[in-house]
Amino acid sequence: MPARILIIEDNAANLELMTYLLQAFGHAPLTARRGEEGLALARRERPELIVCDIQLPGIDGYRVAAQIKADSELRATPLVAVTAFAMVGDRDKVLAAGFDGYIPKPIAPETFVAQVEAFLGLDRRATPPLSTESIPAVVRTPTKRATILVVDDQPVNLNLKRSILEPMGFAVVTANQMTLALKLARHTQPDLIVSDLGMSEGSGFDLIKAIKADPDLKSIPFVFITSTFCNEAARAKGLALGAARFLFRPIEPRELLAEIETCLEEAKRS
Repeated sequence: MPARILIIEDNAANLELMTYLLQAFGHAPLTARRGEEGLALARRERPELIVCDIQLPGIDGYRVAAQIKADSELRATPLVAVTAFAMVGDRDKVLAAGFDGYIPKPIAPETFVAQVEAFLGLDRRATPPLSTESIPAVVRTPTKRATILVVDDQPVNLNLKRSILEPMGFAVVTANQMTLALKLARHTQPDLIVSDLGMSEGSGFDLIKAIKADPDLKSIPFVFITSTFCNEAARAKGLALGAARFLFRPIEPRELLAEIETCLEEAKRS
């Protein structure tokens, strides 16, 4: 059963990654960038769990924890610290402040949701963690070590896809803009290209046109994955330009892996 999880984090990249991961596993994240904002949101929305950074502008994580545990309506809510602190005694200090647990930064995308869900009741755990034991046999390991070129201008998205694909045996090459993606495609001859649609230089549509116009690259299967062009018109255009798949974010990691496996199998058969 999905849970409403409040994330209090001032770093935009970390907040985006945690939000994406929780959404991908079916949860409903609430977000705040400051301690005061997080406390107000917690009192208003009554989340099932709170994830809180320690270093925050204004009220820091320790003061957030003190106020939550002093509130009769909130004190039973599981409270998890997420912090880069790594000094001896920091873990004990975090727990003594009222936190129920501790997740170190940088977070590991492949285990973060499982770490958070450990503090939820069994009925609130949406899905098992991403692991070789929990992934269906159809997507457990690739039939060969394929190379995948991932194109996205957001580092957090590149890191997320790498963390999903590499544990499954794929070699991942990344590019953050169209010109570099074309150079890497010609140099590495990847087995598959996974690209965002909106980019700071050109667009995913421009990239697929260039790929399909190159005799040496046109047979490489191309997959779009986007959160900004989630409409049937964009999907129809992408497929008409030769994309094998047009996927919308957020997407559950196992579903993404299954789509990639299918595209690689289709390319081998053709």
